[in-house]
Amino acid sequence: MSLPKFHPDRHYPIILVLILIIGLGYFFYNNKVTSLQNLITSITQEKDKNFQDLESIKVELDVLKNQDQLKRNDDLQGQIQNIEKTYDKAVSVYENLLDLKAKTKETKELDETFAKALSELSKRDFDAATSSLISLETKIDEEEKKIAASFTIPQAVAESNTPPGSGYSRQSVSVEGLGSYMISMVAADLGSTRVIVDTASDSGCGNDCPVLSLADYVSRNGAYAGINGSYFCPADYPSCAGKTNTFDLLVMNHKKTYFNSDNNVYSNNPAVIFGDGYIRFVTAASQWGRDTSPNGVLSNYPLLVFNSSITFGGDDDPKKGSKGGRSFIANKGNNVYIGVVHNATVAESARVLKTLDIENAMNLDDGGSTALWSGGYKVGPGRNLPNVILFVSK
Repeated sequence: MSLPKFHPDRHYPIILVLILIIGLGYFFYNNKVTSLQNLITSITQEKDKNFQDLESIKVELDVLKNQDQLKRNDDLQGQIQNIEKTYDKAVSVYENLLDLKAKTKETKELDETFAKALSELSKRDFDAATSSLISLETKIDEEEKKIAASFTIPQAVAESNTPPGSGYSRQSVSVEGLGSYMISMVAADLGSTRVIVDTASDSGCGNDCPVLSLADYVSRNGAYAGINGSYFCPADYPSCAGKTNTFDLLVMNHKKTYFNSDNNVYSNNPAVIFGDGYIRFVTAASQWGRDTSPNGVLSNYPLLVFNSSITFGGDDDPKKGSKGGRSFIANKGNNVYIGVVHNATVAESARVLKTLDIENAMNLDDGGSTALWSGGYKVGPGRNLPNVILFVSK
């Protein structure tokens, strides 16, 4: 077969047009990419500015604290104490602000107040900075209460004080003296389900530890349901600098690797053990050895219900404290439950689970970490996590 002949008089104009189109396309594409990169950079810089300002103040504090003891005087000691006290307050308020941002985007005024407080702190105007932070703390608390007050249980959610027999459900639970609470939960029978613990890390980690989304954990284990695990130190918390994504509590993953076995500080916290055909709750992790026969061990706190009795909240007003989504792991006989009690204090979540006739239940991490998966996210996705609890079919 012969190739068609090239005719300059006919083909040059076409070639020039193609070159022009390609050139213009590249120009506009390149501009789009540059604009997008600038936008991402701008957003990242805006997000990180408060964190960077706090870090700068922390560096100044460390410099002052490390000065020659012989050169220190009462005035310098007073400055250090004022900076340290106000800095700690700023970190606490900032982390509360981060948690609020996970629930609402309407925080512009609060962001400006916090930036003002940081500016006052950097100028060592401690009284003004403290006043701004206390005012901001009050406003954050008011916003949290508004969000809680606006929460209503959808009419489509049926009321039932009986836990589901299997699978995912969302129901309203009526608690005597407190009212109704919505709960999202997944039920599994240990005869047909293995409950495992998975970790993003294969060994202990002191800082910048690996994390995964709950969906990634579910996918890589072939699980059909899962929930966030123990408390940990999120990367966006200033107080977690130098120990990001670490968790101090006892955990054994499905690969039979134990984490934090040497951390006796937390050995008095509760733990749950998952084995083939059984689940066991203990009031203190120290009561558990380092047996590797189970499919998972996870410690957290508080223990909400133990041997069918409420163990958190006692005679105190269960409505005291902040409201939010409260994650839990629980059992009744051979049935295991993972779920979230919505818009509740930790003590209220204990009352809800007791009303469902749950035998044992332990609180899990909450706030921006709260996530529940059953064929898709039912709650969350929340932030990426260092450890999770999963349901896997046998």
